[in-house]
Amino acid sequence: MIKVHYYLDVRGVADGSPAPLKLDFAHKYKHAQLAVGVRVLPSQWDAKAQKVRGSMSDESTNLFLLQTMARVSEIILKLTNAGDLVGLSAVEVKNRVASELRPDAGADNLFLARFRSYASLCKSQRTREIYQVTIKKVLAFDSHAESLSFEMVSKDWLSRFEAWLGSEDGGCPSVNARSIHLRNVRAVFNDAIDNGVTAWYPFRTFKVKTEATKKRAVAVEVLRSLFSYPVTWQEQYVDAFKLSFCLIGINLVDLLALNADQLVDGRLSYRRSKTGRLYDIKVEPEAAALIEKYHGHLGRLVSWGENRKHYTTFTYQMCRGLKSIGSTVKEWRTDELGVYREVEVFRPAFPMLSSYVARHSWATIAASLDVPKDVIAHALGHGGSSVTDIYIDFDLRKVDEANRRVLDWVFYGKK
Repeated sequence: MIKVHYYLDVRGVADGSPAPLKLDFAHKYKHAQLAVGVRVLPSQWDAKAQKVRGSMSDESTNLFLLQTMARVSEIILKLTNAGDLVGLSAVEVKNRVASELRPDAGADNLFLARFRSYASLCKSQRTREIYQVTIKKVLAFDSHAESLSFEMVSKDWLSRFEAWLGSEDGGCPSVNARSIHLRNVRAVFNDAIDNGVTAWYPFRTFKVKTEATKKRAVAVEVLRSLFSYPVTWQEQYVDAFKLSFCLIGINLVDLLALNADQLVDGRLSYRRSKTGRLYDIKVEPEAAALIEKYHGHLGRLVSWGENRKHYTTFTYQMCRGLKSIGSTVKEWRTDELGVYREVEVFRPAFPMLSSYVARHSWATIAASLDVPKDVIAHALGHGGSSVTDIYIDFDLRKVDEANRRVLDWVFYGKK
């Protein structure tokens, strides 16, 4: 049996401020609320009588509340007689009533509408962009996506979406590329459940698949070759990669966003944009020399981060620059006209390099030097959330010493 009454939601409301009145749907020992657009002071609300008292507009407000409750009772009776409420949760009942009561209110239960709202609240611009890509994938996959409710996104729908992502049209041949979009869908479901929008959760039976990624680290010899390779216009990109490596694989976006005043007494303090974790890194002489070489003039630590709307553009440029390092050789090949002739072919010296390689390589080299795993983990910002970690401050000198050992081995061959 479904019971409905008005509920004054004072949670998160400051003392002396009006609180929102909501319809409370009680069903199967669960509750769900639906705002009715009325706010009153706690002192004005008579919960027992379900009336507003002491307000100049209490008569019109109470009339509105009576009419709304009558309309809700009528909707529930109609849906009950039609058998449409069988097996539904309190949240789902609330959503059905909301769609009947105010057709526009049902938009909260529309999957893509909620998806867009969730994406817009992401703090990181890059994260928002990734969610927007997922929305485009959903629209390309399902021509009726705009009208999908959460309850219509079933295990079967997710399985078909996953298969489509792996097709040529979906453009995600790898398991991990597909998992990004499926995890985004799951995050929107988790948010909707937390906010009482739906109780439906197809991920109880649908599991997002992942696979181990190919190691992105390169050998010490490759780094030494890169740092000594004769380059021209690519010099700043090699230096950017080297500076990232010297700063324990700092993300390029974080590096370019650093302000000059974040370097204090030879140490850099910043929060990683991806995770919000706090980093405190000692700037070794090799890094200090590069910072001085490319020092910013507009308040940034390095000039690469100045006059850029998006820091990721420099990351793309750096990756292209690193892959353009190499030599041209002559080979005999059959051209597009079927003629066998000698042609010039570019051979990249470092085709494996990307912005992630510096971080992965630092960790791999540190491990090869027998740096303890907990030190490497702390240097990379992993862990640190256990109860023990809350009570114990990690000795940063261990990270400083580890970084110095890695740099000595790579740059000077000293172990």
